[in-house]
This record gives sequence, C-alpha cells and structure tokens, in this order.
Amino acid sequence: MEHGLIAWLIIGAVAGWLAGVLVKGGGFGLLADILIGIVGAVIGGWLAGLLGIAVGGGILASIITATLGAIVLLVIVRAFRRA
Repeated sequence: MEHGLIAWLIIGAVAGWLAGVLVKGGGFGLLADILIGIVGAVIGGWLAGLLGIAVGGGILASIITATLGAIVLLVIVRAFRRA
C-alpha cells in the first residue's frame, strides 16, 4: 500500500517521536521527528526485506516499521557520537 505525502509526514512524525521516547527519553521536535521517522521507514523496510520479514500493509504496519528503523538509526547515531 502506497501512502501519500501527508500520510508519510504523519507516519514520520509518529515514528520519530516514538523512537525518540524509547531511545532518548523524549522527542526531538516536529521536523527532526519527521526526518528521523522517514529515514527510519527506509531503514526498517530495508531490514525487513533483508531478513525476509513480511511487514504487511497499512498505516499501523508502516508506523511500526518506521519506528523500528528509527530506533536502529538513533542507536547507530548515539554510538558514533560517543566514539
């Protein structure tokens, strides 16, 4: 299922905020949350395909995938910041 621009912005904002809460303890602001969530969706989709995981369609599946990808992104960024 393909989402429109508004749906991607909402998915990105929700996923980025959730990832920020789970990894850092809070969100990063609306624009950063959207960017983290959209990049997280790309990473999550790539990892799901690589691992052979069928994520499913719909907004909820997209939010879950994007959140997991955003968590991976934030963990990697945090590791490089400490190094």
